[in-house]
Amino acid sequence: MKKENIVELKNISVNFDGEQILNGLNLDIRDKEFITLLGPSGCGKTTTLRLIAGFLEPDSGDIMFEGKKINGVPAYKRQVNTIFQRYALFPHLNVYENVAFGLRIKKLKESEIKQKVTEMLALVNLSGFEKRHIDTLSGGQQQRVAIARAIANMPKVLLLDEPLAALDLKLRKDMQKELKKIQQQLGITFIFVTHDQEEALTMSDRVVVMDGGKIQQVGTPQDIYNEPENAFVADFIGESNIFDGIMKEDYRVELSGYTFECLDKGFSANEPVDVVVRPEDVDIVSPEKGMLTGTVTSVAFLGVHYEIIVDIGGFKWMIQTTDEHKVNDTVGLFIEPDAIHIMKKSEYSGKYGDYSSYSEEMEHLSDVTAEE
Repeated sequence: MKKENIVELKNISVNFDGEQILNGLNLDIRDKEFITLLGPSGCGKTTTLRLIAGFLEPDSGDIMFEGKKINGVPAYKRQVNTIFQRYALFPHLNVYENVAFGLRIKKLKESEIKQKVTEMLALVNLSGFEKRHIDTLSGGQQQRVAIARAIANMPKVLLLDEPLAALDLKLRKDMQKELKKIQQQLGITFIFVTHDQEEALTMSDRVVVMDGGKIQQVGTPQDIYNEPENAFVADFIGESNIFDGIMKEDYRVELSGYTFECLDKGFSANEPVDVVVRPEDVDIVSPEKGMLTGTVTSVAFLGVHYEIIVDIGGFKWMIQTTDEHKVNDTVGLFIEPDAIHIMKKSEYSGKYGDYSSYSEEMEHLSDVTAEE
């Protein structure tokens, strides 16, 4: 059964000081889904969240909640709660009183408040922390208190604005699993904002990729990763080799002087296209068995796999493989038809491509880390 939309954004535009932040944005958010707005700084994702929360009004367009227009409805009257990057907990109140805060404003009976706070703390694995003060808690524990407080009022939608950004890597990964579990247990809609692609792919039912105040693609994590609609999405979600290609005919594309079989169709004969090949989808073979041959220019061991840069006619391919190769080796590349994805040319064509600067960038990053 198809889930109904709980939030609908219709043709939303927002300007700040003459700068277009959102440009004719349309988005439907389904009831009980975990949806993530993903994109670089300044793409409009936090502005979108603030519009739903009621902290900001659009210059044009409608915000719908359960089929009713809520433009102009103040934040406190919306069935929505927000968790910010800075958790905004009350340092003078203990854990229990932080979680109880919104319930007291609602003037619930003390027995109801106690039952609800106990329930919420159990949900976020903080039973027994009731009397602890906020400044004695770790970042992850503070995060859990913020979640418990936000969901105690049982909002229909929970908005999360980069809430894991301040946590270290291991804690962040733990909290990703925790948030997904909480969302499934509560059965409420989570709208999550991040610039971290792994976070988006790990937790979301659907991902909304944004750039320049526009939605570039909406889909499941698998759709977004395997079937990017343009070069921006392909580059932003994971590593990508992106080429200029020519669609010779249905199921045949030319790139780097070789005609490959692919699974795409519906393009004009000889139409210029962008071609994406993910690094993990390329097989390194002996030169005589390769569709293309090139020279290894860089090898980095990343524990699970090697990241190898191969120069083919001046274009630097990135390949991820469990097989070891050495710099200056001559190798062949073999690519299956389902590893090749064809995209229409777009405003992003030519902006992303090979890994010519990859090794220099990595060296620069290690210099910066050493200085810190």
